[in-house]
Amino acid sequence: MTYPDAAEAYKILRTQVLQRLRLNGWRTLGITATTQGNGKTLTSLNLAISLAMEVNQTVLLADLDLRRPSLATYLAEERLNGLSDYLIGRYDISEILINPGIDRLVILPGNEPLINSSEQLSSPRMVQLVEELKTRYPDRIVLFDLPPLLVGDDVMAFAPNCDALMLVVEENKTTSEELHRAFELLEGQNIIGTVLNKSVYNVGAPGYGGYGGYGGSSGYA
Repeated sequence: MTYPDAAEAYKILRTQVLQRLRLNGWRTLGITATTQGNGKTLTSLNLAISLAMEVNQTVLLADLDLRRPSLATYLAEERLNGLSDYLIGRYDISEILINPGIDRLVILPGNEPLINSSEQLSSPRMVQLVEELKTRYPDRIVLFDLPPLLVGDDVMAFAPNCDALMLVVEENKTTSEELHRAFELLEGQNIIGTVLNKSVYNVGAPGYGGYGGYGGSSGYA
């Protein structure tokens, strides 16, 4: 059996995500995992790049993992101004948004971890920011790289701001008990599917270790 390489895998994922978003008129997608280390941030970044390659589609990817922000480490070696600077009033949002050199893609990086992360995610300043990101450009898809679901209440605090959620799971690491717990916590939310990451069948794919699949909310990919 032939498996797609990483670029083709993300094109498949992009198409499936776009179909679900457009079918329901959704434009904001939160991406989470059960625990740390499942590859959700790199999955978020690669999905955002693939989406931005779609004609007439603009994309914004925001690092909202305030506990352990890591998106900036994939973009630059030096420290970048980020979301925590905005939340404490150090910079305006226009001063921290960056273009990574890819047309139609804008990144809102994080930088310093925040202890009161769930409170910050539901703060008036964050609510105002999210509303601005969602409404400024009508053709924009907004992706939120969220913290892992089972390490705190951050995702539950922020979920009402997302049209839908997607769950990244890691083969041979994420347990069935973790998945069942995750879906219990997300009951009532729109879950468009799951991404199986680091599949042993795709060890040759670069970056994230391989693409495993994509499934609907009624099952696990």
